[in-house]
Amino acid sequence: DTLPYSIRVLFESSVRNCDGFLVKETDAMNILDWKTKQNRVEVPFCPARVVLQDFTGIPAMVDFAAMREAVRSAGGDPVKVNPACPTDLTVDHSLQIDFSKCAIQNAPNPGGGEQKPLARLSPLKPPLRKPPPCRGHSSCRGSCGAGEAGRSSGPFSAQIENTPILCPFHLQPVPEPETVLKNQEMEFGRNRERLQFFKWSSKVFENISIIPPETGTAHQVNLEYLSRVVFDVKNFLHPDSVVGTDSHTTMVNGLGILGWGVGGIETEAVMLGMPLTLTLPEVVGCELTGTVSPFATSIDIVLSITKHLRQADVAGKFVEFFGSGVSQLSIADRTTIANMCPEYGAILSFFPVDNVTLKHLKHTGFDKAKLEVTEAYLKAVKLFRNYESSSREPEYSQVVQVCLSSIIPYVSGPKRSQDRVAVNNMKSDFQACLNEKSGVKGFQIAAEKQNDVVPVQYEGNEYRLSHGCVVIAAVISCTNNCNPSVMLAAGLLAKKAVEAGLVVKPYIRTSLSPGSGMVTHYLSSSGVLPYLSKLGFEVIGYGCSTCVGNMAPLPEAIRNAIKQGDIIACGVLSGTKNFEGCLCDCVRANYLASPPLVVAYAIAGTVRIDFDTEPLGTGSNGKSIYLRDIWPTRQELHTVEEECVISSMFKELKEKMEKGNKRWNLLEAPESTLFPWDLKSTYIRCPSFFDKLAKEAVPPQAVENAHVLLFLGDSVTTDHISPAGSIARSSAAAKYLTSKGLTPREFNSYGARRGNDAVMTRGTFANIKLLNKFIGKPAPKTVHFPSGQTLDVFEAAELYQKEGIPVIILAGKKYGLGSSRDWAAKGPFLLGVKAVLAESYEKVHRSQLIGIGIAPLQFHPGENPSTLGLTGREQFSILFPPDLSPRMTLDIKTSTGKVFSVIALFENNMEITLYKNGGSLNFVARRFL
Repeated sequence: DTLPYSIRVLFESSVRNCDGFLVKETDAMNILDWKTKQNRVEVPFCPARVVLQDFTGIPAMVDFAAMREAVRSAGGDPVKVNPACPTDLTVDHSLQIDFSKCAIQNAPNPGGGEQKPLARLSPLKPPLRKPPPCRGHSSCRGSCGAGEAGRSSGPFSAQIENTPILCPFHLQPVPEPETVLKNQEMEFGRNRERLQFFKWSSKVFENISIIPPETGTAHQVNLEYLSRVVFDVKNFLHPDSVVGTDSHTTMVNGLGILGWGVGGIETEAVMLGMPLTLTLPEVVGCELTGTVSPFATSIDIVLSITKHLRQADVAGKFVEFFGSGVSQLSIADRTTIANMCPEYGAILSFFPVDNVTLKHLKHTGFDKAKLEVTEAYLKAVKLFRNYESSSREPEYSQVVQVCLSSIIPYVSGPKRSQDRVAVNNMKSDFQACLNEKSGVKGFQIAAEKQNDVVPVQYEGNEYRLSHGCVVIAAVISCTNNCNPSVMLAAGLLAKKAVEAGLVVKPYIRTSLSPGSGMVTHYLSSSGVLPYLSKLGFEVIGYGCSTCVGNMAPLPEAIRNAIKQGDIIACGVLSGTKNFEGCLCDCVRANYLASPPLVVAYAIAGTVRIDFDTEPLGTGSNGKSIYLRDIWPTRQELHTVEEECVISSMFKELKEKMEKGNKRWNLLEAPESTLFPWDLKSTYIRCPSFFDKLAKEAVPPQAVENAHVLLFLGDSVTTDHISPAGSIARSSAAAKYLTSKGLTPREFNSYGARRGNDAVMTRGTFANIKLLNKFIGKPAPKTVHFPSGQTLDVFEAAELYQKEGIPVIILAGKKYGLGSSRDWAAKGPFLLGVKAVLAESYEKVHRSQLIGIGIAPLQFHPGENPSTLGLTGREQFSILFPPDLSPRMTLDIKTSTGKVFSVIALFENNMEITLYKNGGSLNFVARRFL
């Protein structure tokens, strides 16, 4: 009862998977004794499943294919080689933007003026069929490309389809535009070999599911489709948990699923049936109290909580949310907070399952029986959070309190996005800006002129402009404002405003620019779009517009009045850019605000308003209408979001998953037990990790007379080591691909070629920023000492291997810093590196070296190559005794006669077992012999 919920998940996993070898009883007891053992012991964790994206997934699946080959050669049954842990691989990193064209280019000319014909992309072969024209709206004149379809008949009546683009006027789904189809065609053509390999994998391996291209991003599919919350395996129930190679894996913690991102080698180890090892973490309890301000949006809440956690120093820790305020957060809020982990450094941010979670699951396709089982199980094992009960809260390492009542809405401006202004201080802050000297905030308006009023005639009526008057109001679904809740809030506010009889003055340049047709569709299906239109916020198209100044000039009468009276006119937009004059040369004050506040300021017609004490205007009944009267409640927003937006999105995704992708369905792939390797392929190649696989492991061999391949300094990162990005034309990888008949245009990237060890090995240590002390300047070069030549790192390593000379690496402090990358260990192994000798290591990379079969050796404290008088030009001999034990001291002898000792940085017997087996791949492969 006193354990944090996240630790309870670790504990349940250790009990269920305890086998006395990989997971021991002492591990479970250490977790149970979390209060005293936190941050002091390492514990194993066996997640319920793995998620991969294709860049990191392809080397894992190539390794499994190679393992089948090796097991068969060694006399075993290759059919038995399958992932031991359920694995989902989403092909979402293959798309490149070969063609681009703003959707607004396909719309009619809503701004008027001369419309020049648009250049069209030359068709690919076979030619793409042109969609039928729209016949549903006179304004379209057929240009939107949408066919006939029924109209929405009110709130919640239409099902949302995840359509990339809608006709901005007719609001009907448009067939996939030419740009999308062309990019998809290029994606399948460029990556055909990889996709065929993935399809073969989906056919022959058990426990692996491949999500084809064009379905969605890995983290979104994981959150919306793959998450189980509770696993049901042959009527045996256990909690869902996950590790993944996608940095957004932490999102699932918002659903009460423990999960975080790890490197390729760690995920591969889990797929092989081995646990992750982690230091039993501290758990910071984040207590949410108070009531959310009615004017605070989801974005205000998320960013405020993120700021508090960043200040609380939660790096490397679990964060767990509790308190009365948690129930006020929607699942969208929770998953967004959980997704922000990299911003505040936590491993994960966990929201235990509660009634809000169950309600969300109901709307996302969980049937009644599954929901009942989920709820009953989680309650039975004390993993369900009931905020209505008076049960004791868990004990945490520390508690951070966030009072939701203190979270207030802000705007940014009037000249810089970093200048935040609380909405309740907006009137006084603008007054201060008028008084201040001209600069980053001030306008230096004389006191006697600050209340000047300029009358102006517009469309037959007289209006009065004064400092702070709003002349531009743009609702833009941009960056974080693509959150459905804030766009829906703007729509619901508009609906209530229209019903109350409020209007927007006609001279204010209003616009609505959704980030995609999806936004338009959920605004339409929720029934709020007509009300936005009524206030002047009509869909103007899809693309960057107001933010970058892409808008028609203000009416001439309004421009003249502003200039004549030297009026500080204002623009309010929910975008990202607000520097002075960016919207219009006569609009000097620009504020960034949430979409509903943009609508509110447009109705008010000025930023010089205190929403708490001053009305927005007069309603049709003659009474004053305040912002609080029309601002939608969070409950209203959650209801619309869950029942209208989310349920339809999940239904569409489920249908998409079940139907599959047409190109993927038609893609041919072999069905043989062993993959038919194509020797001509430059994408998929059988790696050499299993070349020496035998039934029994060979004891660690002595490293004799090894040369130093690289002599590196401090803080060498995995980016320095691992191949990433584009392939430089002068690199060893480029020379290899050229020898295979490829042109530079066909090189693609290292990420796309992770299934070819020949490319990846040549790309290891190919970073142009690599500083090798043998060279003395940044360059991916080293010295081959037997010949004295300066060569590419790969070319030198290749020569050493031909000569039968082992190599090692000398390094300084924090070797392997940065993101976990599988090829930062695999690459050096294939270059022939037998050991790394460093002053200190990044913990994850150290374990990855062991997992591939490289010995991590560490200088004693206070010692390094300089203090020991090492130049790196010596040859080194290292003897590994048969009774190797954790952190054993080993002697190293150099060719100059110097002898010094180092620490063999193995932390436990499991790591020694892996090293003796030549790494985790060979260790698991021997199980099948």
